[in-house]
Amino acid sequence: MRPRPAEATAFPLPFSMAFQPIVEAGSGRVFAYEALVRGTEGQGAFEVLSHLTASNRHHFDQGCRDRALDLAARLDLAGTGAAVTINILASAIFDPQACADAAVEAAAAAGLTPSQVVLEFTETDQPEPAHLQKVIATARAAGLTTAIDDFGAGWSGLSLLARFQPDLVKLDMALVRGIEACGVRQAIVRSVVRLADDLGLALVAEGVETAGEARAVTDLGVGLMQGYFFARPAFEALPLPDLGGLTTEG
Repeated sequence: MRPRPAEATAFPLPFSMAFQPIVEAGSGRVFAYEALVRGTEGQGAFEVLSHLTASNRHHFDQGCRDRALDLAARLDLAGTGAAVTINILASAIFDPQACADAAVEAAAAAGLTPSQVVLEFTETDQPEPAHLQKVIATARAAGLTTAIDDFGAGWSGLSLLARFQPDLVKLDMALVRGIEACGVRQAIVRSVVRLADDLGLALVAEGVETAGEARAVTDLGVGLMQGYFFARPAFEALPLPDLGGLTTEG
């Protein structure tokens, strides 16, 4: 257990969640909905996160998990058969076991199995490696699913993957942007697909905005996709993906 800071303060801005679907490349089925923080008065994630400090990050991180799973229950996410992915700050978790237990309990209240709760570790958070390893190991032991966000950018690189093997890896949108016309990006993603297959990891392509990008990452073997091409995040709602562009656009 990590020591608690001397003074932990409440987060100053009321916030809730928007949801964006992650779809299966082949079937178009919604694999999961990612919970994305939003201010209750329409503030975007950047504005909300600008209020994050060392003293309030614990309450914020815990509040995000609680709010996401509370909304999952209210919106009957379980009825869709999809999972829910929640961005977490590993460095803000004092007690990994308590965090995992609370997530499992909240999942049950929402009608979800532990494996349908995906804890997504973000690139903006840089915890001590030993602490991150403990958080991931404890979550997986509790049956929760783990994911590394923004692979290919920031700290989420090969060195991180060498230490920690999550269940999902989310490709950074910089690798996806214009990939249908970029041989270099295609070669990189093709290599990552082979790596993921060897390690038994599932891949998600983030930031898919065009039919060309969607087709390219599908052809390269990426199994899951997320982005504006399918649906924009919807505040406190579960939007259905629009798959028509895959057949109507060139």
